[in-house]
Amino acid sequence: FSDLGLSEWAVRTCRELGMKRPTPVQAHCIPEILAGKDVLGLAQTGSGKTAAFALPILNCLARDPYGVFALVVTPTRELAYQIAEQFRALGSSLRLRCAVVVGGMDALSQAQALMQRPHVVIGTPGRIKALLESNPDISSVFSKTKFLVLDEADRVLDIGFEDELKVIIRCLPKGRQTLLFSATMTNNLHALLDLSANKAYFYEGYEGVKTVETLKQQYVFIPVNVKDLYVFHILSNMEEKGIRSAIIFVSTCRNCHLLTLVLEELGQEVAALHSHKSQSLRLAALNRFKSGQVQVLLATDVGSRGLDIPTVDLVINYDIPRMPDDYVHRVGRTARAGREGLAVSFVTQNDVELVHEIEAAIGKQLDKYECNEKEVLADITKVYKAKRVATMKMLDDRSEDKAKERKAQK
Repeated sequence: FSDLGLSEWAVRTCRELGMKRPTPVQAHCIPEILAGKDVLGLAQTGSGKTAAFALPILNCLARDPYGVFALVVTPTRELAYQIAEQFRALGSSLRLRCAVVVGGMDALSQAQALMQRPHVVIGTPGRIKALLESNPDISSVFSKTKFLVLDEADRVLDIGFEDELKVIIRCLPKGRQTLLFSATMTNNLHALLDLSANKAYFYEGYEGVKTVETLKQQYVFIPVNVKDLYVFHILSNMEEKGIRSAIIFVSTCRNCHLLTLVLEELGQEVAALHSHKSQSLRLAALNRFKSGQVQVLLATDVGSRGLDIPTVDLVINYDIPRMPDDYVHRVGRTARAGREGLAVSFVTQNDVELVHEIEAAIGKQLDKYECNEKEVLADITKVYKAKRVATMKMLDDRSEDKAKERKAQK
């Protein structure tokens, strides 16, 4: 890290955090950011992109510390909290002040936190826009911001966030540095690159949609109605196979909630992460999983981006995602930073084409997951009974009605 032009304190912090040598994205992007360039960095999930922008930002901040030096915009709330943790760790010797502004939390206290001008603000586009529009004094807080970072830039630049970004960029100074980091290249990012071809430094750490070599990718071809049996079987044998923790990806909030109730009925300790939960419950679930209180996290795609939990040895795709990019992000929750990991995808007859698209995109075929079908089916009565009880519980807790109400509000 000392070869990249970082200050002595930053190099010492990296050493204390066990970061011995920079990853390729860090080695290429940190000197360019320190040199004052705009940067677009593309690299695989788990390759250290957060430190690639956090270290040079903190390095510049230490020379001239003032409030709201950097604004980091990210698509999901959980990712915003994780980036804040990494900033605090890397800036521990600077007495760094960080504020997280995301939906689902109290907007008034977030506005007050911004008025106190923390060094780094990390937030989701919708909440930042809402705060800027609800309080005319807040835009002046960003008048001297030196860095704008779009993390998971492909998602932030999606059509859905266009209006929010316009409002945010309007209150930032023209002479700022803009840093975009992503694991996938999209047409939006290509267009941006063409616009600033002379000024921006472009780093591409991989070719196309890629998964890491240390990840074993397997599938099991099954009928839809036995998915729960296979989940229960795999989770029951986690300890035996040396799997410390697992994330199960489910496509909808309803199914995520139902599978959570089924597994709890079967005596499994699990946490759930989806957008029908309040933000405080989402954070609590994530913290229980991160701290090792529960070994299994069920999540929709709100958990597929950027979450970095070293103990995750297994990812299960309970439902196959519609887009190959989403598959890459999901399975990227394991086998991070050179570690090994396993991804198992449940494939039904309706998913065959989706799996072929994924295989074409990642340039490799999924291997067959070997398991004893007799052992799996031995629990059929127990699992089906648990599913009936879980379905009744869902009717009792009115979760379906609440979901419809939320949809209507949106």
